[in-house]
Amino acid sequence: MASPREIDPRAFADPRNRYPTDEEFYASDRPEHPVLPEDRPRGGGPARPVKHRGPWATAGLIAFIVLVILLGIALFP
Repeated sequence: MASPREIDPRAFADPRNRYPTDEEFYASDRPEHPVLPEDRPRGGGPARPVKHRGPWATAGLIAFIVLVILLGIALFP
């Protein structure tokens, strides 16, 4: 291997084979001050309690899933 980028050694003098460093590459299209205003500010509002489903809703959902499974087994043996 002639170089890390596998350039033909006869083409080293060609100006088209000049590769920028990572810093040059990523800085080429950035504005002077790349800080953007925050579009979704974090926090600051009053904390609201999280609403949870009641225990009956959870038990009913589990019972419905078990019922669907049992009906599937009974109807399609």
